[in-house]
Amino acid sequence: MTNDSREREGWKTREKMEADERGVLAPFAQKSGESRGRKYSEASHAYRTEFQRDRARIIHSRAFRRLEYKTQVFLNGTGDHLRTRLTHSIEVASISRTIARALSLNEDLAEAIALAHDLGHSPFGHSGEEMLAECMQEHGGFDHNRQSLRVVELLEAAYPNFPGLNLTFEVCEGLQKHQAFYDPPVEGEEKYRCPSLEAQIANLADEITYYSHDLDDAVDFEILSPSQLEESAVWRASQQSVVERYPEVREPELHQIIIRDIIDVQVRDVITTSAETIANAGVRSADEVRRQPAPLISYSEKLLEANRELRRFLYKNVYYHPRVAEVNRQACEMLRSVFAAYVLAPDRLGDAAAKRIENEGLHRTICDYIAGMTDRYLLEEHARLRGL
Repeated sequence: MTNDSREREGWKTREKMEADERGVLAPFAQKSGESRGRKYSEASHAYRTEFQRDRARIIHSRAFRRLEYKTQVFLNGTGDHLRTRLTHSIEVASISRTIARALSLNEDLAEAIALAHDLGHSPFGHSGEEMLAECMQEHGGFDHNRQSLRVVELLEAAYPNFPGLNLTFEVCEGLQKHQAFYDPPVEGEEKYRCPSLEAQIANLADEITYYSHDLDDAVDFEILSPSQLEESAVWRASQQSVVERYPEVREPELHQIIIRDIIDVQVRDVITTSAETIANAGVRSADEVRRQPAPLISYSEKLLEANRELRRFLYKNVYYHPRVAEVNRQACEMLRSVFAAYVLAPDRLGDAAAKRIENEGLHRTICDYIAGMTDRYLLEEHARLRGL
């Protein structure tokens, strides 16, 4: 059966999907058929685009599954409804698709980047990241964004012909958050300042998600009072809007509706602001986006300032709250202890990790190993090492 006959029967080949992208997506979208490709050459798939393949590789990776047992803000296992790195990543992917669809951009690419953006995060949330960075201070440091790249380029071992997941250039580009300059796919070409619009969307969707859902978890965890919440302009605005529309609603439903309103306000603002910014920039291709002096996906100035205030509010009232900070402090001391134990006795590492010491060095190998742990496994490993 030929490709033409399959399409007449209702089947969609990769070529047909790529043609659909060229016909439907905006000229400045990153089309899968125009991907710079993968580090290690592979044959194309008959029924999946390159970015769809990337999404599947990420979802099926061990690193992605481990996110279920890694802390977002509140230590994993302390509440049935609290977010983990896995639920956070899924929520970022959902918001990314919404924004990408509204702007006629590539949803598959935005989603793949969103799903992979926290693959390199350490156990115990940002506190764990800070502790691991401290342990690595004299050995190259630690940053979860760079670690996510190490996971997909080196540490995952799912294929016989290459290390890592061999993702496309565009997905790897999107994982290099907060770079001053991005390296081109071909050595010798000029570096550039901005990734694709799809990568920019995943970056901002990450912010939208943790702003709103960290608030939600803090209310569920009962560490934010109604009077504290009203200190935030973002909360006050959505609360007023919700109460006007639903005057009969009370807790616990009320704060959940407010959280949804906050997300909706943020997403609408990003879509309308970005659409205007893209139009004003006059970009006509994905590469013209990359050559821009600043990202084109953004909040309005008003919401940007409100979000800065919300970020300060979260650090003051949530991230450093005694009920959060003390538990995380104890967990991070365990992380430091496990790291030190491995330095003294590298033979305690697993065989696969130990094989990398010669090429990667002892401290980087230990860092990779610990960064890949779940909260639960690190606690168990700490107990095991103490018992030796």
